[in-house]
Amino acid sequence: MALKITWFGHSTFSIDADGAKIVVDPFLKPHNPVASLTAEQVTADFILVTHGHGDHVADLVALAQHTGAQVICNFEIAEWLGKQGVDKIHGMNTGGAHTFPFGRVKLTIAHHSSVLPDGTYAGNPYGFLINFNDGYDLYIAGDTALTYDMKLIGEVGGVDLAILPIGDYFTMGPDDAVVAAQWVKAKRVIPCHYNTFPPIQVDAAAFARRLAREAGIDCTVLAIDETVEL
Repeated sequence: MALKITWFGHSTFSIDADGAKIVVDPFLKPHNPVASLTAEQVTADFILVTHGHGDHVADLVALAQHTGAQVICNFEIAEWLGKQGVDKIHGMNTGGAHTFPFGRVKLTIAHHSSVLPDGTYAGNPYGFLINFNDGYDLYIAGDTALTYDMKLIGEVGGVDLAILPIGDYFTMGPDDAVVAAQWVKAKRVIPCHYNTFPPIQVDAAAFARRLAREAGIDCTVLAIDETVEL
């Protein structure tokens, strides 16, 4: 199975998994200052949501309604989405897993905060551990600090790819992301959550060089709207 990953900026990705279109944390134009696409220009069969902050859900309702995609998120965000008129929702919780047409999705611990744009409690933040149907393992950390729980992912075999925040200030920065990549035993890393706003300006190329030098891990730094095939 060919896996194609496109970065729309910040923490928003589109993943094409053998024809299934999966969008992660939809934060698009005009809300996202670095995005070039609006929700109406994006296609999705599934939407993954790590937590409720506006820079991860600003275009969630619009994208879900425009595409009819199924939203995979935590229970609290699922309840909120139902009140927004979204009806294809799969609400889960910490450590829970479920098999979808493209593979098995498990919610992992993330250390962050979470509230929806209207002030509604959004439950705990999460990451996603996805085992695609062909056996390829992807870890999406979500917004998080470095956490020792990441070691558990490495202890059960590691992952082929980890998508990690590196912007610092609101999440872990490059120093901790280098450690996180090693703890989850990632074969490759794609960085995210950087260079969107002034407080999270980071040299991603320098991070990639450091990750290769110190940990021997490949790092793919994507430009906005760039796609990598794995």
